[in-house]
Amino acid sequence: MRVLCIIIGLIWIEVSFGFVGCAIPSFRRPSVDLRKSMFSVRSSRLFDQVAPATQNIEALNEALESMSQIKNVKCKVGHSSSGFRFGLIATQNIRRGDTVISVPNDFCLTGKKARKVFSELGCINEKKYDGWTGDLGLIALLLLRERAKLDPSYDDSYVSKEDSSKKDLFREWASSLPSIAELSDCDGAHPLMWNEDDQEILQSSSTKKIYKVLDDFDEDATWWQEKIWSKNRRLFPEKDNMNQPCFTIEGFKWALAISMSRTYFVDGELKLCPIVDFANHNDFDAFEVDAGFFGTFGTTAGVQIKADKSYKPGEEVFVSYGPKSAAEYLIEHGFIPQSTKTTAVAELTFEIEESDRFFDDKLDVLEFETGGSSLEPVQSFDVVSAPGRDGQPDPALIQFVRLSELGGKDAFLLESIFRKEIWDFMASPVSENNERAVFDTILSTCASSTNEMNEISREEEDNNMIEDESMPKNQRSCAIIRNVERRAISTAEDYLTREGEALDLKEYYQERRLKDLGLDSPWDGDERNPDVGWGSRKPGDGGIDW
Repeated sequence: MRVLCIIIGLIWIEVSFGFVGCAIPSFRRPSVDLRKSMFSVRSSRLFDQVAPATQNIEALNEALESMSQIKNVKCKVGHSSSGFRFGLIATQNIRRGDTVISVPNDFCLTGKKARKVFSELGCINEKKYDGWTGDLGLIALLLLRERAKLDPSYDDSYVSKEDSSKKDLFREWASSLPSIAELSDCDGAHPLMWNEDDQEILQSSSTKKIYKVLDDFDEDATWWQEKIWSKNRRLFPEKDNMNQPCFTIEGFKWALAISMSRTYFVDGELKLCPIVDFANHNDFDAFEVDAGFFGTFGTTAGVQIKADKSYKPGEEVFVSYGPKSAAEYLIEHGFIPQSTKTTAVAELTFEIEESDRFFDDKLDVLEFETGGSSLEPVQSFDVVSAPGRDGQPDPALIQFVRLSELGGKDAFLLESIFRKEIWDFMASPVSENNERAVFDTILSTCASSTNEMNEISREEEDNNMIEDESMPKNQRSCAIIRNVERRAISTAEDYLTREGEALDLKEYYQERRLKDLGLDSPWDGDERNPDVGWGSRKPGDGGIDW
């Protein structure tokens, strides 16, 4: 009878308050009325954080203290004072410039290590595997393996090759990570775990498209599920020792969200570094996580945190996650820092269409003649609005679109004789017609992006939503993204409009070429000078000019 009452009570709560599970998205655009979806939710918590599970933190700190390989340790993992789940807490006085912690590279989860491990296990070809999710997906797989190793009976052929002294630290670290339930909280956490309606709103709210991330995840998860995991459940269990999905599509999505939010790009590659990954972001007085050498002889390479201010024992030590747009912070880390609202960034994407008459020639230029690594025919660029900036687009954006729009009387530049020089030519205006087409293309892309945002809500509505604390966190975050990116796009549009009114004042290719040949000066009558041209002899006059 008691069980029946509990079940009825839970059903009543779910119906009354609208608490729904966050199912795995199908990654197809559902048929949703965006405005209805956005405004129909009755209440929401505001940017609050899930209650942390603390049972593993003391054990994690004990394991950290016992690791002699980790150097310069002046912090521990503890409850964050800034509203996050956990953070790094100073255990002694720290001065500006001090190293707070140094972790050797062999503690880090990387794509390179993942290729080695899963090649050893017979899953992939170490040198040929190239997943859609890149190194993030590979790091996610290593993370799932660490979760599988929480079961004392787990064993694979690579375990014997690992340093057993790290076992306790990795066990406690993997146990202390936020669970699927925490990341799937119905009012927030990581956008990969949002419900489909909110993900669709985010897709239309930003020029940085989350559907691309979801599609890449879907491709890799499906491949691993069908080809690898389902074939050997001893090596790839469906549940870990904490009864959480492990080597499944849901488990992989969780691991990918963890990897996106906790990795750092250090020394040329993405790294998920235990302990360091607990450091929270601060816009000010914080350095980025960096590479360094340490140890007795200063020869151990690894990842380290340096303090950009002084800390007292008990204070939280922060890092900077680096210069990213508001959308990148939200999609990767699940929050939007204040700095991204001051410096507004939007992403514009351009493509050289296969239907272009000169597609093959332009593709050849991008592949072989850009003076560096080859470029794809689809390129994305940032437009920025910030104090002290006039909205001028990235010169590389203009250069790419000039090549994309090259045609008509300017197409002679695609001839083989100019092939080695054409990319440099595109760094400057080609012709008035080409430059006008470039400006029109960029302005059209800007307008298209803004119109997609306005289909959800206009700027004034978004301002009201941001101020309305009763609105759900996810939808307020989307409103912030729309307003930030509108500002970046509007600033770029203003600049391009001003520049477009002065196209006749620019110097184009033909003028520059004439200058190079010394033929840009006006004709000054030298045809009458006997020392220039034909002299005293006229063509056909029969005279002989000795």
